[in-house]
Amino acid sequence: MNKIFIICSKAFYKDIAPIKEKLKENGWEVFLPHTYENPNAEKEWYTKGKEEHAKMKGEMFRKSRDRIKSMDAVLTLNFDKNGKKNYIGGSTFLELYEAFMENKKIYLWNEIPEGILFDEISGFAPEIINGNLDLIK
Repeated sequence: MNKIFIICSKAFYKDIAPIKEKLKENGWEVFLPHTYENPNAEKEWYTKGKEEHAKMKGEMFRKSRDRIKSMDAVLTLNFDKNGKKNYIGGSTFLELYEAFMENKKIYLWNEIPEGILFDEISGFAPEIINGNLDLIK
């Protein structure tokens, strides 16, 4: 069974469940963001101080890198957020980079967002699925 890792802003966690189910129906083993079960994790880290937050953030980056190595593909959910069309934040961008460096198939839910990272994300050669999960092969 092929493995796919869903990556996105925690603001989009509410949208994951039906996407996960459809991917499973299509034969994928689906892996969710590390803080999916606890979307407030980062806020909790902040309350412990800047050093603890930085330590936990670094640990999440390492976990993502390790997980991506064992995947066949990543699916980036890039919906609109706070007036930004097709939002991809810093952590998600880093996960995209890791997927690219590991030669994993990269899927984007929507078009690449306009902005300072457009050229970099374009260089990762993602496949834009425009919400059609049947395009993920």
